[in-house]
Amino acid sequence: MQVFMRDGRLSVRRGRAEAAPRKQAGGGHGTLVRLFARDRILVGHTESMEYVGRVPAPPLDQFIDDVYCLTGVPRHRRMNVPPMPSAHLFINLGGPARLWDSDPSVPPEVFTDGWFMGVWTRRFLFEYPARVRLVGVHFKPWGMSPFVDMPAIELRDRWVPVDAVWRRSVDRIRNQLGDIASAGETLRAVEAELRSRLAEAPLHGLDLVRHTSGRLETSHGAVPVGALADAAGVSGNHLATQFKSHVGVTPKRVARIYRFARLILSVDALRPVDWSELAQTAGYFDQAHFSREFKDFTGHTPMEYLALRRRFPAERGFPPDSGPMPAD
Repeated sequence: MQVFMRDGRLSVRRGRAEAAPRKQAGGGHGTLVRLFARDRILVGHTESMEYVGRVPAPPLDQFIDDVYCLTGVPRHRRMNVPPMPSAHLFINLGGPARLWDSDPSVPPEVFTDGWFMGVWTRRFLFEYPARVRLVGVHFKPWGMSPFVDMPAIELRDRWVPVDAVWRRSVDRIRNQLGDIASAGETLRAVEAELRSRLAEAPLHGLDLVRHTSGRLETSHGAVPVGALADAAGVSGNHLATQFKSHVGVTPKRVARIYRFARLILSVDALRPVDWSELAQTAGYFDQAHFSREFKDFTGHTPMEYLALRRRFPAERGFPPDSGPMPAD
């Protein structure tokens, strides 16, 4: 869950060659822009927060977008987080973090140590502690699968304590990371833990899911699932089964999330917004369906969301925010 505060400028520090180049990631006023390249360790500063992150070294970069440390005092403590095509691991070294599901039947959670989070298909609320010290791993949608001994569907729309996935591990990991002062050394320790957890044998169906998910990403969810199955030489049911095992959701659900992300990235809050045109460009051809999905994913109507974007604008030169927005 890339939930990073930003109210200052981004600074870049040169480092060793560590990973393959990564594309630019979005970030408006509610998140911290993250840029990754082969020769950079990224350091983002706000008035009171610091983010240090990088793409992990191979072979982890096949499954993980970035590992990071986030420390300081957040400007906004409570964030409204929409569905995103990613899964996460958090090791909390600060105060308790609180999470609320948008489904009112699900009780809120308080985490003091660490938790896994699978792909979410609905929004949730995340509340930072007053002082943040958080270490995170941002997996590709299917990237968590080779690190956990359970079907991804069991992590869908859930926060699961680390010890429920990696038995009796969270205290050891927290103690190890808590004794390290350097962010760079912390990230190297996280990568070492992940390498020790990576399955040695290829998982059945994972290559199929990786390839198909890549096509969904590059097409922003526009390729019909039937066409994806035909191109892979499998049935639609087989493809859905493998996605549920490795991503936690069907390819149709993943396509919906990528389509919505494309829509949000196309919003320029500094200009008049033609929502009908943006919706059609993103692949929404039913206005009622678009309005309903937008409200489900953000908790706001398009106009309410636009007002928030204008209230918390992205800095000039930064891409629009495709992620969380302040909720306090």
